[in-house]
Amino acid sequence: MDQKRSMNRKQLTGEVVSNAMDKTVIVKVERRFPHPRYNKYVKKSKRYYAHDEKNTCSNGDLILIEESKPISKNKRWVVKNLVKKSEKI
Repeated sequence: MDQKRSMNRKQLTGEVVSNAMDKTVIVKVERRFPHPRYNKYVKKSKRYYAHDEKNTCSNGDLILIEESKPISKNKRWVVKNLVKKSEKI
């Protein structure tokens, strides 16, 4: 049942920008697309608030987030897993 429900949810990969809040991380997701008129690739980024239950993510980590029901005023995403740990010391 749980797998079927998660199949229809959006998943995004992004970089953790901030982990200052308790159980919340801010994730910056960048996307590239061709400009409709000039056909040059353009980068756009958006910030998402994601729920991190165990406070495992740190700044610079690459993570996978998944859409979920609203958790708070701004949080609508949950950290699914850690793709790559940050190399910053």
